[in-house]
Amino acid sequence: MNFQTIDPNTVRPSSIAGTWYPGSPGELQATVDDYLVHAEYFATNDELLALISPHAGYRYSGSTAAYAYRQLGQRQIDTVVLLGPSHHDNFGAFAISAKQFYTTPLGAVELDQEFISALAQEIPLARVEHDREHSLEIQLPFLQRTLGKFKLVPIMMSLPIYLAGMRAFAPAEQLANALAKLAFDRHVLFVASSDLSHLPDYRAVKSFDAHTEELVASFNVPELVAYMQSGDCRACGDAPIITALLAAKALGANRARVLHRTNSGDVTGEREHSEYVVGYMAVGVYKSKQ
Repeated sequence: MNFQTIDPNTVRPSSIAGTWYPGSPGELQATVDDYLVHAEYFATNDELLALISPHAGYRYSGSTAAYAYRQLGQRQIDTVVLLGPSHHDNFGAFAISAKQFYTTPLGAVELDQEFISALAQEIPLARVEHDREHSLEIQLPFLQRTLGKFKLVPIMMSLPIYLAGMRAFAPAEQLANALAKLAFDRHVLFVASSDLSHLPDYRAVKSFDAHTEELVASFNVPELVAYMQSGDCRACGDAPIITALLAAKALGANRARVLHRTNSGDVTGEREHSEYVVGYMAVGVYKSKQ
């Protein structure tokens, strides 16, 4: 959608274009398309219900994110429920922009106000006029290039499991149940935006993230929650991950496939002397046809 014809007062403008990803439409499109063409597609007849995708700058995690979005193929998706952590502000358990559109250099994405209104009847939902959260926005160019036209439900979650424990799990479970109820018999995709470990130790990141991968691939949500509570799994979007998995499971999902996993040390080659290493993982969550 061309945002030049939209009332600017209804728009949530990009806060990261030109920094976290390219700021010009041509360069951004070329960058995203190049990542997608180099990502592997895993053919399946199973229904794709959810994705997990990282949210660092494209230089670091764009190639991993592409593995998630490459799986969309020709699937029909009307609404994307985008779940991400709130890095900067505590808006309460759940918050959504009060604007009608998100924008990137590739155009505007309309929020699904009907879905959001129905969700607000199920859970306490804050509507915020201004936010600077990157974890949601950074997913949009990939969605714009793979899906084209879709509506958006962008949910910021302020309670991480690794800090709040079960106090964060209960709202995540509540949100998952509400989302599954509203998504039933609709073409809805859940996307959890999360990086993995954040540590000044390449080997530790590799070790901790390997166990996260194992638990996600086994679709063992209770064990994954326990690992997140332990503090070893420092996924900044742990609550969004659990929400997406539980919502997909409620709709019949029975398997998860880890499509790709890496970290900033692997991407930059700075492994031994890096001051900070961040893990990235792309996952697809499916409902088997059998």
